[in-house]
Amino acid sequence: MKRAIGLAALTVLELPHHEQVSAAAQAGYSHVGLRLIPVAGQPVIHALDAFEVERRLADTGVGVLDVEVFRLTPQTNIKEFEAVMATAQRLGAAELLVHGADSSEARLIETFGRLCDLAAGYGLSANLEPMPWVDVSNLAKAMRVLDGAARANGGLLVDAIHFFRAGDSPQALAKVPRRFLRYTQLCDARPERPADMQEIIRQARSDRLFPGQGGLDLKGLLRALPGEIPISLEIPISKRMEPLERARRALEA
Repeated sequence: MKRAIGLAALTVLELPHHEQVSAAAQAGYSHVGLRLIPVAGQPVIHALDAFEVERRLADTGVGVLDVEVFRLTPQTNIKEFEAVMATAQRLGAAELLVHGADSSEARLIETFGRLCDLAAGYGLSANLEPMPWVDVSNLAKAMRVLDGAARANGGLLVDAIHFFRAGDSPQALAKVPRRFLRYTQLCDARPERPADMQEIIRQARSDRLFPGQGGLDLKGLLRALPGEIPISLEIPISKRMEPLERARRALEA
């Protein structure tokens, strides 16, 4: 079975969605990730042209690996996500990327459970991604939410840079039940963890490295994951480079 490799939205975020699909195809990816909900505090770069995205997907044979970003806060109204889920289903996606931004773990467990329930109606799984600067900041916290919600379509998304910046280890990841692991995000980074959280955020959003260029234990990480788990290459870089070249370099690495 050939492993699915996706071009993550953040790697080529300056492109319109349909051009992200074309870039994935031209660079040799089997899948693409689409950001249909902007990250809080960041502008909407391009409006979605779902018809054109569908056309490019059909023309290229590229599939949609995931749709992002479903951010769960104390004010979240789950029903507001339904239109995006319908679009994700229409585009053939299987996975949703979720951030947990609520200091009340009990409330977050309840909210995540309701998100999973809504997603299940569209044939989608909801994957919680720990990041050092949000409330669900590491592996242990993510697993408490997943275990508490106890939904069959609830999953864990491991992003290499967030995983190691949070101080998590491949040994701990190897103990996670395989049913929670549906895909992973891969990149490299400088081995030293910045002391300043703003620098951690800056590197994660715009200054990652191609696999093999940094010091993260990517081999150990991959050994701790299921053998043929789909990989999404999420590698925003600070060096000036055309989006297609960036996508190609990421896949080559």
